[in-house]
Amino acid sequence: MSGATADSAAGQHTVADKLGLNPGSVVQEIGYDDDCDEELRRLVAERIGQDLVDDEYDDVVDAVMMWWREGDGDLVDALVDALAPLADHGVIWLLTPKAARDGHVEPSDVSEAAPTAGLQQTSSISAGKDWNGARLVAPRAARGGKR
Repeated sequence: MSGATADSAAGQHTVADKLGLNPGSVVQEIGYDDDCDEELRRLVAERIGQDLVDDEYDDVVDAVMMWWREGDGDLVDALVDALAPLADHGVIWLLTPKAARDGHVEPSDVSEAAPTAGLQQTSSISAGKDWNGARLVAPRAARGGKR
């Protein structure tokens, strides 16, 4: 692999690294549409070693990738629904269009909806050319009793 190719591959895997997903993880994808970042989806599938599961999947998942746009409905309700299949230490990656993109969601909407849904935002990343990602988890106290 040439130096430029290695650098490019390393750069691509940085986003997958930031998502904190491991080989064998089950990742549910919610809100997929034509505008989703196909490169990010491919990197996640490569990292976990399997395809993403859709919103019809009815078993426990390690992470949820939720593509969310302004106008998609009630974010609190969607986050509560996304929590249902999530493993005790699972994470929701809420992916929203960046500023000035169609469907942009104000960061304040996310920071207000997360605690209402019983989640806290722990970090944010640039998840692609057109998408931002917010890492949402259930607070430790809330997770403690679920075994």
